[in-house]
Amino acid sequence: MPNNKTSVVAGVGGQSRRPRAALPALCATQITSWGILYYAFPVLNPGITADTGWSTGVTTAVFSAALLVSAVAGIYVGRILDHRGPRIVMTVGSALGVLSLLIVAAAPSLPVFSAGWLLAGVAMAATFYQPAFAACTRWWAPDHVRALTIVTLAGGLASTVFAPLTAVLAAHLSWRATYTVLAAILALITIPLHALALRAQWPSPAEPSHAADGRRAVVRSRAFWILATTFTLSAFAMYAAVIALVPLFLERGYTTSQAAWALGLGGVGQTLGRALYAPLAHRTGATTRTTTLVGLGGLTTAALAITAGPYTLLLAFSVLAGTVRGNLTLLQATAVTDRWGTAHYARLSGLLAAPGHTAAALAPFAGAALATLLGGYSALFTLLAALSALAAVTALGARPYSPAA
Repeated sequence: MPNNKTSVVAGVGGQSRRPRAALPALCATQITSWGILYYAFPVLNPGITADTGWSTGVTTAVFSAALLVSAVAGIYVGRILDHRGPRIVMTVGSALGVLSLLIVAAAPSLPVFSAGWLLAGVAMAATFYQPAFAACTRWWAPDHVRALTIVTLAGGLASTVFAPLTAVLAAHLSWRATYTVLAAILALITIPLHALALRAQWPSPAEPSHAADGRRAVVRSRAFWILATTFTLSAFAMYAAVIALVPLFLERGYTTSQAAWALGLGGVGQTLGRALYAPLAHRTGATTRTTTLVGLGGLTTAALAITAGPYTLLLAFSVLAGTVRGNLTLLQATAVTDRWGTAHYARLSGLLAAPGHTAAALAPFAGAALATLLGGYSALFTLLAALSALAAVTALGARPYSPAA
């Protein structure tokens, strides 16, 4: 990063300013937001069900509902981002996240618990990768891949930091007290950083008068919907595997702490994968890259399905699975710009990601239900590996417009 407060660079349609503090701030807030609003739940859920008597299926369904709200809200968040930028969106989202966790922690009944998580879904849409990616793409274009990589490198550490931390807190506190502490951490880190570090002017891309027609043509195109199908199948498999990883380890006789460390080390793999994405993108086309990475996701899921031990080998597979997930995150972040440029990035990304986010939302509940139906989590991981293989096949039909891709 340059040493001056802002540096003038070529933007999407002219000159835009890169805020010096935005990139490190987004790194910190992605770690914290993902770690607390997402990765803490699979660690705390066994304690929640044991304390309240609510079934795992019910609590997981509530969490899935939150992710579904996030998927729908993400479409509207994309529209706001294109016009207003990330500061208001992410600051308000952080405040909603804190409020939602306090409601969850204090919930005296399942309906109140559910209301807290539905509010958390709105917070996720406003604080997770979508607004951060929009900020990186608009402020750092044409060098946005570097900015995206840096933010996702940090974001990959969310599970590494917060899964073990949540397990430590839960070992000494109730799940309610743990969520209260996590809400305080979320407030102290994300609200001020989003409010203070994202104040730079939001550049407007210079778009031709027919840009709206071009956007509609993209959304109606065969490549767009085949790509959306690929990401939907892959997202379901990936997020169901992430949430089911702790139950898989528990089913095989490992402790909650061991399971949390496996989940956390997957974050180390994500960081490694994201570090490797830029050279991979430089050497491969979009279709080849998509097919390969989605297929590798299926292979790592299959490895976890058929391997019961030893624990160190399972940890290695968890890291490898995280490595692929890290690449897939950047693959989706750059899917629009690889094929259709940066104009209307946030809106097109929101529409492209909506089916995948919906699948990811249903994945925790559906995964738990399928595990029961199939007789265990090993069988579930086998099914998820097959879905990833199918997604790799559909990716072959998502040919971008650019001949170079």
